[in-house]
Amino acid sequence: MYTALQGQRGSFHIFASELSRSPFIARWAPVPLRLMVGFGFMQHGFAKLSRGPDAFAAILHALGVPAPHFMTWATILTELAGGLALILGAFVTLVSLPMAALLLVAIFSVHLQYGFSSIRLIGVTNGGAQFGPVGYECSLLYLACLVSLVLSGSGPWAIDGLIRKQRP
Repeated sequence: MYTALQGQRGSFHIFASELSRSPFIARWAPVPLRLMVGFGFMQHGFAKLSRGPDAFAAILHALGVPAPHFMTWATILTELAGGLALILGAFVTLVSLPMAALLLVAIFSVHLQYGFSSIRLIGVTNGGAQFGPVGYECSLLYLACLVSLVLSGSGPWAIDGLIRKQRP
């Protein structure tokens, strides 16, 4: 039985190895990254809008960010426009720069003091799980995805690809 499992496991590793080398798979790899990161950024932008931009401006003011109202709108617009651009695969390298800047500011001004983990379970009550402050893990993952997209390109079904085809 052990050798049969080992044989199946070996076959799977060969299959997975060949699959990962496939140019077709490599070409499509950026698409789920674009969709997830773009959606995530847009959700963060919509959350700031739904709570009211003044609430986020007050947080930025408390953190000592200069021009908190301007920075609030710069952040919201970067998250919404950048997220949509990623979903569409438009100007991925260009929009990744301000998005990465937002992530780095969030990491160093808010999340770093809470450590790496993005999930800090404090306890469970009748109302459900209670979580503590969020570490920098999630921001770091988003940053890694942006770097991957910049290095690999936006993949198929992207406006960047259409623009590239239009250039002589």
